[in-house]
Amino acid sequence: MTLQAPPNRLNSQGKIRHVGIEIEFAGLPPRDTAMIVRELFGGELNVVSPHRLLVEDTRWGEFGIELDTQYAHPDKSLADDPHPEDSEWARHQHQRRVEFHHKTRELIGDMVTGLVPTEIVCPPIPWNELEDLDALFETLREHGAKGTDASLLYGFGLHLNPEAERFDVDYLLAMLRAYLLLAGWLRDEIKVDITREMLPHANPFHKAYALKILDSHYSPDLDTLIDDYLHHNPTRNRELDMLPLFAYLRPDHSHELLHTQLTKPRPTFHYRLPNAQLSQPGWGSVTEWNRWVEVEKLAANSEVLLARCAEYIADHNRPMLTRVKEKLVRLLRREH
Repeated sequence: MTLQAPPNRLNSQGKIRHVGIEIEFAGLPPRDTAMIVRELFGGELNVVSPHRLLVEDTRWGEFGIELDTQYAHPDKSLADDPHPEDSEWARHQHQRRVEFHHKTRELIGDMVTGLVPTEIVCPPIPWNELEDLDALFETLREHGAKGTDASLLYGFGLHLNPEAERFDVDYLLAMLRAYLLLAGWLRDEIKVDITREMLPHANPFHKAYALKILDSHYSPDLDTLIDDYLHHNPTRNRELDMLPLFAYLRPDHSHELLHTQLTKPRPTFHYRLPNAQLSQPGWGSVTEWNRWVEVEKLAANSEVLLARCAEYIADHNRPMLTRVKEKLVRLLRREH
């Protein structure tokens, strides 16, 4: 598959835009996965704990590989040194608790390996080098990694974190509008797995929010855009999660969702919709990036974007029975 260029290839500093990739899968434990990453992209192996490893100093930076459950990893706060004024006995007891905690977490990780996914968090990669990254997906497939469609129990996903081209409200609003207009098309193209549809990790936006955002009279400043998003979407589990970007833009914002441990501020969109289709030959980051680029293309074409927004609003304002009838007709035509 040919890699598609986005309409805006550079960021606001005039440098090539990057994209972060996260993928979940079964069938390969973290250590074996880390060895594959190192063989493909070089770097040094750093075993943080038995089920959490880093591959550092690759051509792009640091890859993180781990079992995707906090209970398989030691709690960093417990490992803190005791106070210097503590007695020798107290320090000894603390060390024993730490050792027991590490062994317990390692045992939990051993027990759940195969039941919870392995996750790879890739470093930010220049968008025009994603074809090179896809060697990883092919190699994982060859070594028995299992993706979303391998089992009804596998609600695995691939997340893209495309770097924002800029941070002004007009650009961000255009991106949100383009995504809302293309969300249905993306779901059809991806064929979102039924298990992932049932899980709350990549929920669609509610109609009320879409109608608000797509209305041509909606012209917020950045703070209003953020506040409206948080009001209508008080969750991390949206198919396009804007919380990391908003936390980056407004680090002093009072909303608790922008300050949770799971919301990592970064200058990127957090696109959570794709399946992890490792069972499908030829599938990889390029496939999902190319789909994402359609959102960017629509956002960059202001005339077409506004026309599509108007069509959406007009369609919603038609009588419900008319819309239901037309939807049934379309479904019947597909059947035949």
